[in-house]
Amino acid sequence: MKLPTIEGISVYSPELPDGRLRLDSPAWFAWLSAASTTRFSYPLYDRSCGYIIGFMTVRHERRQRGGQYWSVYRRQGPRLRKIYLGPPSAVTHARLEAVVVTLLHERAALVRGTAQRPIDTSDIV
Repeated sequence: MKLPTIEGISVYSPELPDGRLRLDSPAWFAWLSAASTTRFSYPLYDRSCGYIIGFMTVRHERRQRGGQYWSVYRRQGPRLRKIYLGPPSAVTHARLEAVVVTLLHERAALVRGTAQRPIDTSDIV
C-alpha cells in the first residue's frame, strides 16, 4: 500500500473518496482523527536549490492513557529525528511547514559541520 502523500495543499491517497483532500479543511482533520489513518509523507522542499530534497514521515501515535497525537520522523545523518506535532487539530499546513524549516536548518548545520542540539519546535504554530 502506497503512503498518502502531500502535494501542495492536498493529500493524495487511493483510499480517499475523491483520491485527495485539502489540508486544513474539516475533511482533513476528520481524516487525521480516523483510526485508519496512521501515517503520511510530507515533502521537504528546499527553496534555495528549488527542489524536494526528501520527505518526512508523519505518524499517528497513541499514549498509554488513551490520548492520540502526531509526530514527524526524519533521518538526519545517522540519527532518527522525532518532532512532536500534537493532536490532530494541531496538524496544520503552517505547522508542517514550520517543521520543514526546522529540519532544513538542521540539515544545513550538518552539512556545514556546525550542528548543535536540535531546535525545540514545541512552541511553533
